[in-house]
Amino acid sequence: MKKLSFSTLMLWIGLVFLYAPMFILIFYSFNASKLVTVWGGFSAKWYAELFADQQILDAVWTSLQIAFYSSTMAVIIGTMAAFVMTRFRRSWAKLTLSNMITAPLVMPEVITGLSLMLLFVHMSDLLGWPAERGRMTVWIAHSTFCAAYVAVVVSSRLRELDLSIEEAAMDLGATPLKTFFLITVPMIAPALMAGWLLSFSLSLDDLVIASFASGPGATTLPMVVFSSVRLGVSPKINALATLIILVVSLIAFLSWYLARRAERRSRQTEE
Repeated sequence: MKKLSFSTLMLWIGLVFLYAPMFILIFYSFNASKLVTVWGGFSAKWYAELFADQQILDAVWTSLQIAFYSSTMAVIIGTMAAFVMTRFRRSWAKLTLSNMITAPLVMPEVITGLSLMLLFVHMSDLLGWPAERGRMTVWIAHSTFCAAYVAVVVSSRLRELDLSIEEAAMDLGATPLKTFFLITVPMIAPALMAGWLLSFSLSLDDLVIASFASGPGATTLPMVVFSSVRLGVSPKINALATLIILVVSLIAFLSWYLARRAERRSRQTEE
């Protein structure tokens, strides 16, 4: 009998610690009882009630819209900031910009949300915009703090690029703008996609900043879940969490499969 090594034992303990709560949640999502901690038999009625709850469905759609637009804007802003951080010559202005870009990474979300709320209130008093806090203000707030994560991811990729490829393109007559879109962007595309997915996840999961920046007409999914949990955990939340886990697992598996297939094709091309 093969002896179980210490590293293998720690691996299994870590996997159980990480995934056992998820399996328990999935199991209790099929609980027929209204009490989430008391098993009342197998039933899928909470999934039917989940899809009949218009408040949760509206919150899901609102969160998906905000996350999509926020991650897209964060990629644009973060890429420009990363380009400045890596390509401009060293100066006090560059150092100041780098510190300002990376500040949201270490800033508590409560402070970020409160400062953005005060900004929106003063802008409304002085400029008349925004008239009220809603999806637009949440989008701006999420784009602001997600751009910092994109800047860090993209700047690490830009530092690894071979500048001679871009210089060769410009020597052949390409303008700097054309070189950026046709040469630089394809080379940093994996970092852009990683930054977009990271921003999408952060925006979809955010509760604190959204609570400060949102209004009555922009209730995100984490806000609905948090408000419902304070009144008592509903089995519908278990069903919702199970569906989210399923979607995330499918996306992760699809990404792994596509990456593995691309790696196999590159190996076959080299051979």
